[in-house]
Amino acid sequence: MLEIDEEIQSIERLRELLPTEGFTNTFLKVTNRLNDVARAFIAHAPFVIVATKASDGLIDISPKGDPAGFVEVYDDKTLIIPDRLGNHRVDGFHNLLEDPNVALLFIVPGHGDTLRIAGKARIVRDAAINKRHAVNGKEPLLALVIDVEEAFMHCSKSFIRSRLWHADHWPKRKTAPTLAEWVKATVDTRETLDEVQADHSSDEKSRLY
Repeated sequence: MLEIDEEIQSIERLRELLPTEGFTNTFLKVTNRLNDVARAFIAHAPFVIVATKASDGLIDISPKGDPAGFVEVYDDKTLIIPDRLGNHRVDGFHNLLEDPNVALLFIVPGHGDTLRIAGKARIVRDAAINKRHAVNGKEPLLALVIDVEEAFMHCSKSFIRSRLWHADHWPKRKTAPTLAEWVKATVDTRETLDEVQADHSSDEKSRLY
């Protein structure tokens, strides 16, 4: 068992270690709607991470990506995210049917700051929405409509420390494990690693939209 010196179990102790003094803007920068800055950031973002919570308390985080601006700002309290083809696990959708609370993290490549949004989400099927978000003539089947309750931008320290946008610090692509390797390690399949990888590569080419 992991041995630790102290487990923080109260807000009072947490604030004793991490006081609020000197961080006024951190707490005042939160808004309950999408202002012009948020709209501009979303318009530049090709990638958003969506967090949901299951009834058993487990958190799911799902990446969503498309050309920059794919998340529609319908008005200052509403976002629309088209649902593209995936693996049909629908973990996030399943969670939202049990608990509508959702959190989003918008990321712009090369940009240090991020945009964080929280609110309530609905899974919808709407002809007008699907038509607006068609790509190459292919419409999404479903979409997420998010009613915004909180929005604020986050500083760039994590990107600076990780050097995420510095290509000279990236690991060689082939040194990191792949999804195919994960499947071989966890699924009882007779397919070879190369066959599993071929399936995934084909899926990436033929099922984007």
